[in-house]
Amino acid sequence: MPHTAAEIATIVQGEVLGDATIIITGLAAAAAARAGDLTFAEKEPQFLAAEQGDAAAILAPAPFTSARKTVIRVANPRIAFAKVLPLFHPAQHFMPGIDASARIADTAQIDPSAHIGPHCVVGEGVAIGARSVLMGGNHILSGSRIGADARIFPNVVLCERTQLGDRVTIHAGTTIGSDGYGYVFDAGIHRKVMQVGNVTIGDDVEIGANAAIDRGALGSTVIGAGTKIDNLVHIAHNVTIGRHCLIMGQVGFAGSTHLGDYSVVASQSGIAGHLKIGPQATIGAKSGVMRDIPPKGTVLGIPAQPDKEMKRQFIAMQQLPDALRRIRDLEKLVAQMAEKLARQEK
Repeated sequence: MPHTAAEIATIVQGEVLGDATIIITGLAAAAAARAGDLTFAEKEPQFLAAEQGDAAAILAPAPFTSARKTVIRVANPRIAFAKVLPLFHPAQHFMPGIDASARIADTAQIDPSAHIGPHCVVGEGVAIGARSVLMGGNHILSGSRIGADARIFPNVVLCERTQLGDRVTIHAGTTIGSDGYGYVFDAGIHRKVMQVGNVTIGDDVEIGANAAIDRGALGSTVIGAGTKIDNLVHIAHNVTIGRHCLIMGQVGFAGSTHLGDYSVVASQSGIAGHLKIGPQATIGAKSGVMRDIPPKGTVLGIPAQPDKEMKRQFIAMQQLPDALRRIRDLEKLVAQMAEKLARQEK
């Protein structure tokens, strides 16, 4: 649906410089923008590229102005762009109702406004809230609860007693509440320790595709409200993830670790078990975390160390080839001097 620049400015709390009546019909990056598109720019090179392109208008911060283009001036163009995206790319709408191929237990409670797609299985005692969507092929096992406005993509499995808050999104192929990895060595074999807890997920959490979150051994594995988890992440039993954390792809948490609120874990990092990672901590990509991290701490490397210390080590490693060459040259020089002294002594 088209919108005027003035309408968009109202939504993003911006100021229009230029033609406020110009019609916006889509969104695009500056290089790909066509007539009618809105684009955004944060820095001067981006703005110049957008100004020279075909975009109808540009979201930009102060002090950018243009004699050629309508500019919608905002405090943060990236945030403004994120707010505008749903206007032109609204989420898919699902009609209320239960597909004929779904299997619903008699004791399940499904809000009339919810959508249950094809080939879903909803177990005993499950509760599904208002306007929530199971897209298809989902298994929701006994005793689980899904809050309002959840969106569960195809082939997601929620194991027994999983608890989801409101507005939770889980992408395709993810399993929540799978058996935790618990064994004891007994008489020459690894004896399985039953995992009888569950997983509790707060409001406004989004979990990517093909992630796995294990249920607690006795209590709960907990994902705090507002946290965003990328694809291919594994969270082991009894882990607690705080509120509004960002966890990138291919990260793994061993059991019983606690991640504080507003922390960031970059891709392919591994976090050992039973650690305490303070609020607002940052873990760099490919890090191996084996010790506690204080609040607001930033670590890198394997084993992970404070970022400034690790960066010095990285620089030192880059200098190693040249240092080795100099050492070899010094060794040759010392050998030549020793040989010369030996000849003089004769």
